[in-house]
Amino acid sequence: MSMTDPIADMLTRIRNGIQSHHDRVDLPTSKLKVEVARILKNEGFISNYKLVESDGKQGTLRVYLKYSEDGEPVIHGIERISRPGRRVYRNKQEIPRVLGGLGLAIVSTSKGVLSGADAVKNGVGGEVLCQVW
Repeated sequence: MSMTDPIADMLTRIRNGIQSHHDRVDLPTSKLKVEVARILKNEGFISNYKLVESDGKQGTLRVYLKYSEDGEPVIHGIERISRPGRRVYRNKQEIPRVLGGLGLAIVSTSKGVLSGADAVKNGVGGEVLCQVW
């Protein structure tokens, strides 16, 4: 299967991992996925992530999923916004507020991959990769 949209694949693996109550999911690594994982961790949606060396040259990104004390997943929804077939760009005024600020938009900007709030703070727009709530 050719990977046309690695970010959608990452989000699907996280979604499936949560539904199956896994502690973690492993996925092929890329700079962009590591950036997305970093923001998910900084914003408290996952407990951690790390790069695991593997035989292949690509390596594996291991994402540790996060649940509340009563076993509820912290991530209730995660969805791809911009897709290879339909890129979604927003300027700083248009960056979506997810669930009135409770959720998170992840935006790829000229200043790197930022949370929606940080993109607005930095006065930059960009490609809205996904949103999480």
